[in-house]
Amino acid sequence: MRPWDGIVTADDIRATESAGFGRPSGYGKRPALLVIDVQYRTVGTQRVGIDEARREFATSCGNHGWRAVDRMRPLVDLFRRRGWPVLYPYVSPKQTFDQGRLAEKNPALMKIEGRGYDFVEEVAPREGDVLLPKKHPSAFFGTPLVSYLVDLAADTLVVTGCTTSGCVRGTVVDGFAYNFRMVVPEDCVYDRSQTSHAVNLFDMAAKYAEVAPAASVLDRLGELD
Repeated sequence: MRPWDGIVTADDIRATESAGFGRPSGYGKRPALLVIDVQYRTVGTQRVGIDEARREFATSCGNHGWRAVDRMRPLVDLFRRRGWPVLYPYVSPKQTFDQGRLAEKNPALMKIEGRGYDFVEEVAPREGDVLLPKKHPSAFFGTPLVSYLVDLAADTLVVTGCTTSGCVRGTVVDGFAYNFRMVVPEDCVYDRSQTSHAVNLFDMAAKYAEVAPAASVLDRLGELD
């Protein structure tokens, strides 16, 4: 079973495959892990359903996010054991001068209080990890991410976090454009809309990234020196 089964139609799958999309792009030799926007504003401080979680933070994905956090932990642990880089692109509080179109299109992001901007403890950054504040969906736009990755000689980016249809997809598309090999563990990303989550995973798998369960990604990474 894939996340898009029963959502993306058989006709759409057939049209995509017959056009030659979805071929494997493989893994490189020097991976880096991106943990995007895994803050309490995206999951809530309690493990509850999305409707209840949104009473705390309107932007919360509730248990959709918490399930993904649990799948991320082994990946984060593997990268740290291997000494591979872990980077945290994250939304930081907006100043009035840089809110721009984001404030108009997504005003709830401007009203986060309490622990909303704190990193989720289970996968929070540690000393030596790279913190990357961002102002827009893609972790590449207006940030030094490319410079860091060049310095680290990374050739493969494993992308986790949220939302699948927003910051994850924006980062994957831009990373692909920079010729990095992009890998998306499908159960380590999350979204408020399960339809958007599934359709965007299908589209990224077809065009931009290796999309596979976290267990499979862990196995592939474990084969690297």
